[in-house]
Amino acid sequence: MEIVNEEILLPNLNQFCLHPVYFSATIYPISMNHLWSPWRMEYIENHNKTAGCIFCEAQKRADSAENLIALRGEHAFVILNRYPYTSGHVMVVPFEHRPNLEELDSATRAEMMELTARCTKILREIYRTESFNIGANIGEAAGAGVKEHVHIHVVPRWVGDTNFMSTLGSTRVLPERLEDTYQRIRAALEAG
Repeated sequence: MEIVNEEILLPNLNQFCLHPVYFSATIYPISMNHLWSPWRMEYIENHNKTAGCIFCEAQKRADSAENLIALRGEHAFVILNRYPYTSGHVMVVPFEHRPNLEELDSATRAEMMELTARCTKILREIYRTESFNIGANIGEAAGAGVKEHVHIHVVPRWVGDTNFMSTLGSTRVLPERLEDTYQRIRAALEAG
């Protein structure tokens, strides 16, 4: 290792690179900042899993900011994610309790895709969304949190939304209360 103009030259990495690899050796004082998110405590302390399927249970209640169902179609519905990756993170869920897409009829699958497209349209209008992650985690090995009831995630994304908070701090910063997100999305979906 060699220090050149307050930068560290790492010779073992340079054998694989066309240009020398430098890392800054400048040391900055570390200060501790606090981000208060008391609403996350509900998730952290919730050791009791809801009996039954969360999506089937949500369907039984009236649509509100409590059950987070923003729109019901004929075969599927749109529900906000209670623990979103970003503001506006919704899921498109069939009414029928099935673990994968191939067990749903074609009308349900078609409506799920139409609702997904409708969600991207209104999220672009409401949040000026630049991009989306859209997908389904089908099965435990794929990371499905609710593996017994298939659903499609629609996650709004913006350039720079993966910053030091999520990368280093394993923390997401959501600029809006979930209830406010629900009201905005529900109103836009109902408007058409």
